[in-house]
Amino acid sequence: MRQAADITAIIVATLGAVIAIGGAWAWWRASSGRWFWALWRVAQLSTTALAAVALIALLTGFDPGAGLFWLYMVLPIAVSIIAEQLRAASAQTILDQRELEDAQAVGRLPAEDQHRIVYAILARETWIIALAGAVIAFLALRAIATG
Repeated sequence: MRQAADITAIIVATLGAVIAIGGAWAWWRASSGRWFWALWRVAQLSTTALAAVALIALLTGFDPGAGLFWLYMVLPIAVSIIAEQLRAASAQTILDQRELEDAQAVGRLPAEDQHRIVYAILARETWIIALAGAVIAFLALRAIATG
């Protein structure tokens, strides 16, 4: 069971690191393509797989030696869910900062201002996901170290 947990954690850590690096790159270049968001979905699924492996390990009586192992195996999925909620709220945060009530108010602005707002929302979403990827990678690596 240790080997399955390590392999899954390595995959999750790798995907998290790629998300972190790719997200930072996309944010810096001011463009995140479909590849980034598709990879984020794959990373989210991998955190679910990691939690499933943790459940199977627990049910089969695996004893990792360190109780923190279980925390590190389950926390990546929690980080993924929280990041998704923060990403979803980022548009409203940007609108609130600019004192705009909703998307229709953005539609009434000049095209240049609309583009700036859309860019700000996309940049914020990208940065949130990149940071989540880094945290997920760290937690998955800690799962390997404590297993």
